[in-house]
Amino acid sequence: MLTLLLLAEEAGAPASPFEVNFGIFFWTWLVFITLFFVLKRYAWPAIVRATEERERSIREHLAKAEQANTKAERLAEENQQLLAEARTSAQQLIGEAKQAADKERVLAVERTKKEQDALLERARRDIAAERDKAIVQLRAEAVDLSLAAASKLIEERLSDDADRRLVEGYLKTLEARRSNRGGTRH
Repeated sequence: MLTLLLLAEEAGAPASPFEVNFGIFFWTWLVFITLFFVLKRYAWPAIVRATEERERSIREHLAKAEQANTKAERLAEENQQLLAEARTSAQQLIGEAKQAADKERVLAVERTKKEQDALLERARRDIAAERDKAIVQLRAEAVDLSLAAASKLIEERLSDDADRRLVEGYLKTLEARRSNRGGTRH
């Protein structure tokens, strides 16, 4: 605008901006309308096409982002489910392991008890066998001592077999008397 005022002043035109010069007005409108139609014909479709292409591209990116977001949420839910299943499975395995350990402990205690009972029973049998053996030896020694004492007392000696039968018979009668009185003692 300032340039137009300077040109107008040089040409001798009045310097008022409110004065209308119909020549400049006409040519300005002619250039504007010509440029408008040229731009409308050649540039505007390309601009509209580029704008629509950009809008379509933005919509596609938004749709892809929405799909990715949905997929991420679905994967997060699946991960939560898998994590919950893994926890449940781990708890179940821990429970089964505890049950197996308890069962094994009970079996070990039972085996130990059986072995202990077997050892105790074997010890009782061994003790009873040793006691019976000791009783037999004591009886034999008692018979021998009784025979020796009797032979010294009598000074007359019977045969060893007869002596032995006599003493053993006496011991059996003693044992029978003891049984009748209240049980046997070994």
